[in-house]
This record gives sequence, structure tokens and C-alpha cells, in this order.
Amino acid sequence: MTACKTCEQQNPDGANFCTRCGAALADSPTEAISEPQAETQSMADGPPSGVSESDLWQAFIGPSKSVQFNLSTGWAWRPAYLYYQEKFRQFQTPEGPRFGLSWHWPAALLDSFLWFLYRKMYMFAFVYAVGPVISAFAFGDWSVGIVWQIGAGVSANYLYYWHVKDSVEKVRKSPELDAEAQLRTLHDDGGVQPYVLWLGAALHLFKVGLILALMDQGLPVGELGEQPLPTDRPADTKFF
Repeated sequence: MTACKTCEQQNPDGANFCTRCGAALADSPTEAISEPQAETQSMADGPPSGVSESDLWQAFIGPSKSVQFNLSTGWAWRPAYLYYQEKFRQFQTPEGPRFGLSWHWPAALLDSFLWFLYRKMYMFAFVYAVGPVISAFAFGDWSVGIVWQIGAGVSANYLYYWHVKDSVEKVRKSPELDAEAQLRTLHDDGGVQPYVLWLGAALHLFKVGLILALMDQGLPVGELGEQPLPTDRPADTKFF
């Protein structure tokens, strides 16, 4: 890991720019580029000199870490960028991006809309917030939400891949942004929404409280309790 001299953020080895503040790292080759050269670089030809495609994607995904599992290394606490770097390779082919089957545990096990909100994918967050509710009313079965969660688990990595890809390409096509400005823009537009963690905790506590309240209240009297026997049966009624 390489520490940034400006903000002391730990960055993966080989990174040219800090993923937090966008400052050039000590060993970054961009320090040797003169200002006239930097100004005359063509943005259409790809990332500016010294800024790799990996740097841009890493700046957008952000420095956040997560618990990850690998069959060869086991459990690890490491930057989320390394996880997505591995997953995104499944979608990159010589013919262009293509869907590949993958699985994202947080998007499937937690509330799916919270994960999309956490990664600033607001349109998908709205879809996964409203879709399960509409489906439940349409089919009359709340278990249909499980289908939505499975769909989120299967598609989350691929949807996030396109979210990152489109954002990086948009910034690269902005001729007014130099190398550090590109990284700062991607850092601000990407990353995560920390408040979603608190929002998720509050929602789950609310659900637990609601369940406990329903359990304490019990079922309405007369629905599943003892049913009174009718008192107007004929006297000669026999039971067999």
C-alpha cells in the first residue's frame, strides 16, 4: 500500500493518484510531465499520461473496504475495488462488454434498494424500493420479494460495472478536466453514501419492533381461538 502525502490515505500499490483527494502520489510519473505537455494532451486518445484506466475506475469505486471471501485466500478485509476488479473481468470480452453470471451477497441478503442507494445508483434504488411492493400487491403474495432479491444478487455486479464504466467515460470526454480534476470528479461522483448504513440499521430496527408488537398484540379474538358451540341445536341431534 502507498500512503498519500496530502491526506495519508492508503492506496493500492501501483496507483498513480490518491483515491481520496486525487493528489499525485510520490512515485507518480505525472510529476515529470510539464504543464505545456499536459495541456496539449488529447482527451479523445484515452486517459491523460500517467493516469491509467485502472486509476480512474479505482477513483470512482472509492477507498471503502469490505469483508470478502475467496476460496484460495479465505476471508479478508480489503478494499472493495479489488473485489470489483475481479468481478468486472467476467464482463470484459474481446467483442465488448457482455453479461456474465455472478453473485453479490450484500445486494441479495440485505434490502436491495439500500445497496443500490449505498453505491449511488439512484434509479435502481428507486426500482428496487417500489418494484417489490407493486409486485406483492399485484400477485397478492409478499414472498415475491424473494424473487427481486435473487435478481439483485445476480445482476448487481453487472449493473455496477456499467454504472462505473459510463461515469468514467463521461469524465474522460471532458476536455476541460486535467488528470487530477478527473480523479477528483470521479471521487466526488462515485464512492458510497455512508448514511445508508445508519438508514439500514434504523429500518431493520423498525421491522423488528413491528414484528414484536404484532406478536405481543396476538391474533384478533375469535379468528383462531375456541369457537363457541351453537346453543340452538335440536335436542335429538346425534353425533356419529
